[in-house]
Amino acid sequence: MRSSPQPSAPGAIRAARPVPRRTAPPASIAWPNRLAAALAALGLATAPQALLAQDRQAPATLEDLIPDAAVDNPEAWAEEGVEPEARAAAQQSPAIDPGDPLVDDPAIQVAWPDETPIPEPDPLAPEEEIEFADIDREFFRGAPEMKVITLGPELALGFPAEEGSFPQRDELAKRFEALSTVEELQDDDNDDNIAQLAARARADEELLAQLLRVYGYYDAQIIRTVGGTRPGGDSAERGANVRFDIVPGERYSFGAIDLGEIEQAPDGPALRSAFEIETGDPLSSDAIVQEQFDLDRALGETGYPFAEIDEPQLLVDHARIEGDLTMPVRPNGKYAFGEIVSGSPDFLPSRHLQTIARFDRGDIYQRSLEQDLRRAIVATGLVSSVTITKREVAPPDATRPGEIALDVEMTRAKLRTIAGAVGYGSEEGFRVEASWEHRNFFPPEGAIRVRGIVGTQEQLAGVTFRRNNFGGRDRILNVDAYASTIDSPAFDARTLAFVASYERSSTLLFQKPISWSVGFEAVATGERPPANDDTPQQPRQTYFVGAIPLYLQLDTTNDLLDPTEGFRVSGRFSPEVSRSRGVESFYLRSQFDASYYRQVSDKVVVAGRARFGTIAGTAIANIAPSRRLYAGGGGSVRGYGYREIGPHDELGDPTGGRSLAEVALEARIKTGFFDGALSVVPFVDAGTVSTSTLPDFETFRVGAGLGVRYHTGFGPIRVDVGVPINPGPDDSPVAVYVSLGQAF
Repeated sequence: MRSSPQPSAPGAIRAARPVPRRTAPPASIAWPNRLAAALAALGLATAPQALLAQDRQAPATLEDLIPDAAVDNPEAWAEEGVEPEARAAAQQSPAIDPGDPLVDDPAIQVAWPDETPIPEPDPLAPEEEIEFADIDREFFRGAPEMKVITLGPELALGFPAEEGSFPQRDELAKRFEALSTVEELQDDDNDDNIAQLAARARADEELLAQLLRVYGYYDAQIIRTVGGTRPGGDSAERGANVRFDIVPGERYSFGAIDLGEIEQAPDGPALRSAFEIETGDPLSSDAIVQEQFDLDRALGETGYPFAEIDEPQLLVDHARIEGDLTMPVRPNGKYAFGEIVSGSPDFLPSRHLQTIARFDRGDIYQRSLEQDLRRAIVATGLVSSVTITKREVAPPDATRPGEIALDVEMTRAKLRTIAGAVGYGSEEGFRVEASWEHRNFFPPEGAIRVRGIVGTQEQLAGVTFRRNNFGGRDRILNVDAYASTIDSPAFDARTLAFVASYERSSTLLFQKPISWSVGFEAVATGERPPANDDTPQQPRQTYFVGAIPLYLQLDTTNDLLDPTEGFRVSGRFSPEVSRSRGVESFYLRSQFDASYYRQVSDKVVVAGRARFGTIAGTAIANIAPSRRLYAGGGGSVRGYGYREIGPHDELGDPTGGRSLAEVALEARIKTGFFDGALSVVPFVDAGTVSTSTLPDFETFRVGAGLGVRYHTGFGPIRVDVGVPINPGPDDSPVAVYVSLGQAF
């Protein structure tokens, strides 16, 4: 933005030109009319060219002293004006030694003035061209009418006490404090620091003037004081500090506003309304920047992909106390989306990119949808960068918008990934998981993943096929086959499984308010109670299970891994059929989860969770132990072993149940350690498992403890230590859990 040259601010002091002093000469001193003759008589006459500065058109009073004849022939003129005796005396005068300025010159004879008083000179009349400012003396003394805002030991700002005279003072003070160079100095009274303070104060004064102009105060006065009494201290407390007293003056307003061709666009009135600055509004550079952004967004969201907005120009008129704004806008036509053209059709073809896009061909162009397409392509994990170029296919006319194509160029990313995870629970033991993945083994977005688990209680090997964006945006097809062994306190199982699902779920880039999945499971598992030293190994019982699991979740939280606000509600329903030893059973497994998060202060988040599960339709003996309900562990009731809560057999091993109820409450408290990355989490958990379809609370267990969270860029690392409040006979006195992410 440009500004016209600014006149002197009201009340500013202008420099006055020197005025000659007029004094009357002493009455007893006679001045000769012929100055050159006197100089020649004294031996002080100079070369002729020394007098060439005499103006031939000089005033008459000066002409009487040095006429034109003296200029033409100064020596002859000097001889005419000096008596022979004086000329002879001058020739006989002794030379004056320049090194002895006190030697008397006998040629100089000046009579001492008599006692006649020297008359008083007449006072000079003031010149109309000189202006004197009206200075508020009390203002310069920091009078009580100034409100002082102290920004630190080195810096303070003074504003008029009447808040209405400058309502932006608090906002300006914060911005000035953030940019001030004075604040960078330490509170040190040595001479070097004082010198630096003075230099930085001058720079800060210019900064403050610029900030005042941002708010439209172009005639503001700033009085800088360096090295005065500290703000808030007594008169004896002296130190190096800077104070700026501000008189903002009158705030300028917007004058004429010129937005170029915006009114000529098909949506001209709507676009003009997006620029919410009108003539007469208070002038503000921040408002110009904000409204330029809003207008640019409106153009991009209503079908103008090629719109141009020039840099705003502000012409400040100090006489009118206004600023005229010129910001040429060229909409350049309205367009609709056309086709999407992939630059790598064998990698991610155009048809697949159209599936990812949230718009159809013929929809009015929206910049946000173009940017969404770019993010979605990056979210596939197959590319490292994406460039989308808009290309005109058909120009707009008076009846319909034009058409543009989106040309997509992609830089391929590394497609193979090796990943791993390590976890530990004092009751579950260690668990190590590793995987290898190729994310585009079957283009487009057909990934294959091989994984394995080695742990104290579980071992698994499996292969998974996954196709992202299958049949629609953010829809995933999963097909998984695995073999596993589980040796837990509840059961010993050898399992083969085939699981397929089609889902729409949240990701780290796109957290969705509604997620769902539908699937199919075919499981063959041989299971038996765990063996111990007191009982012989029992034979396995084989179960063949078929299930159609369904899942639905509503999520209003603000973060997928570490929420601080909102709630989640989800339900799982799995109609199942099981066959074992010639007995066929039908039942419904259901589970409901709800969690709530509330930030009660800047450092404290309170989180709560509830869970209810039930299996209805058959006796517990007809349900494979691995498909029953259990409680206890790091993701359930902390302080107890994994799956240890609930009914037990005569040997003390958990048998699981047909109903489940859990509640949990914790406070996530941030600390100042590790730059605020460390939090402490006190928690209380409780739960019960029953053999009936509704909980009976006969084995209701409560655990409590303290955890820590170390927040990283990919989620918090969790360490929880819990103790059972009402433990059973075989429960350990303490349990430790380590994992990634919050407990819920």
